[in-house]
Amino acid sequence: MFSSILPFIVNSPVVEWDALAPIIVIMGAAVLGTLVEALPSAKVRYGINATLMILSLIVALALVVWRFRTLGETGGRQIAMGTMVEDQLSLVFQGILLAVALLAALVVLGRATPGDGSFAPQPADMPGSPQEDYAVKTRYQRTEMFILMLFSTGGMMSFIAAGNLLMLFVALEVMSLPLYVMSAMGRRRRLLSQEAGFKYFLLGAYASGFFLMGIALIYGFTGTLGIYSITQIATVAPGLDWMLLVGVAMLLVGLFFKVSAVPFHAWAPDVYQGAPSPIAGFMAAGVKVAAFGILVRLSMTLFGLLSWDLSVLLWVVIIATIVVGTFLGIVQTDVKRMLAYSSIAHVGFILVALIGLSVGAAAAVEFYVLTYGVATIGAFGLISIVRDADADGTVRGEASRLEAWDGLGKRHPALAGAMAIFLLSFAGIPLTGGFIGKFLVFKEGLSLGGGALVLVGLIASIVTAFFYFRLILRMYFTEPGENTATITSTDPGDTLVKFVVIVCAVATVALGLVAQPVLGLFAAVA
Repeated sequence: MFSSILPFIVNSPVVEWDALAPIIVIMGAAVLGTLVEALPSAKVRYGINATLMILSLIVALALVVWRFRTLGETGGRQIAMGTMVEDQLSLVFQGILLAVALLAALVVLGRATPGDGSFAPQPADMPGSPQEDYAVKTRYQRTEMFILMLFSTGGMMSFIAAGNLLMLFVALEVMSLPLYVMSAMGRRRRLLSQEAGFKYFLLGAYASGFFLMGIALIYGFTGTLGIYSITQIATVAPGLDWMLLVGVAMLLVGLFFKVSAVPFHAWAPDVYQGAPSPIAGFMAAGVKVAAFGILVRLSMTLFGLLSWDLSVLLWVVIIATIVVGTFLGIVQTDVKRMLAYSSIAHVGFILVALIGLSVGAAAAVEFYVLTYGVATIGAFGLISIVRDADADGTVRGEASRLEAWDGLGKRHPALAGAMAIFLLSFAGIPLTGGFIGKFLVFKEGLSLGGGALVLVGLIASIVTAFFYFRLILRMYFTEPGENTATITSTDPGDTLVKFVVIVCAVATVALGLVAQPVLGLFAAVA
């Protein structure tokens, strides 16, 4: 009997606990938070889960820094039986992700207060039902959003470090499913929020089907799921090249959906508008960090091998993404929808650096997603506390209409100034991190022979500046009117959000003025 199980003991898998520690901390805190949610006291649940969320993100970020310093110049390794990769590239993207997630978590924490927060007291209640009315009256607030954020962050970290296509798909679903739920948890305009979550879910399932079919075709061609093994086999495997090309193209469809590249972008404006603003910011920033983290890896391996075959597809997608994001953003009258189309245009700008194999592409993308993520968290955090007020001064829901921002700079100069910094960074104006990011990706595009793409990007940057400056003009050069929004000054949760907004504004300027240390780190990784 013992002899029959001896081979399993001898060949038992080795688990690299040290390399997996950051992901284990995040996922472990999420599981523990799920158990805490079963406790009867709402106040106890809120305090414990809020502490778990913030503390686990801080510890995971510290562990990523430790692993980065420990890894040194070794070049990385495959872990978890080859399903994941630990190298400097994955650790840098995970570090950026955790920094962005920590800022987003603070915004969520500030807006998860009972009574007047951004989240429904009990998201499962029917809008307008007696159960919902009772929860609002008693100032009841569940804390699922803290747990779901951790699960999604853990999925994003696994997505970045995936070295196997099956692990990539599992991480994709772990990352996405909590976002579908959180998008439908808005306290105000419940039906719009639930519609956003439903649309995101349906289109996400559709994209996952493409993703899985792509994996199946690639496996059929190579007989393996390992990303590096696929790259090696694809260079020597004869015949059936169409299967590999179609598989990679379908894999790209799934990834393009996640970053909302055209024509897979239709979900973004509706979901950004309907989702609670703290979640929209987390989704806009975090998903792009994760998706571009794996896109950089695939560009260095499998996609790089097929860059000539995929060039027409990539050029069409990039140009369409930049043009659609730019020109549809001009006609928006809602700030959240405007930022959604802005994010689509930014995806096109980043993809310019990935049209071929380039040594500096990784550093350019890392810096771009860092600056974009910080500014996006700050912008959506500010939107979450800019709210309507009725004639009696009672504060209501978010005021995302453009006219609601008229004269905001005169009533709240510091916060309006922070929003102006974010918009200037999105536009790529000098002295902001956004300018350095655009310069880097366009530089890489030129070095790869994408001069036409860079020209389209430059023209689009000039055009997008119109709708960014339009909002700045409304804040500073328009007198406040009866529809002008208000920002509360006494709520402790809103005070926390204001702190995060100011931190993001300072970081956005700092990344533009003293970018060299960060660029030096990223260049060393690349």
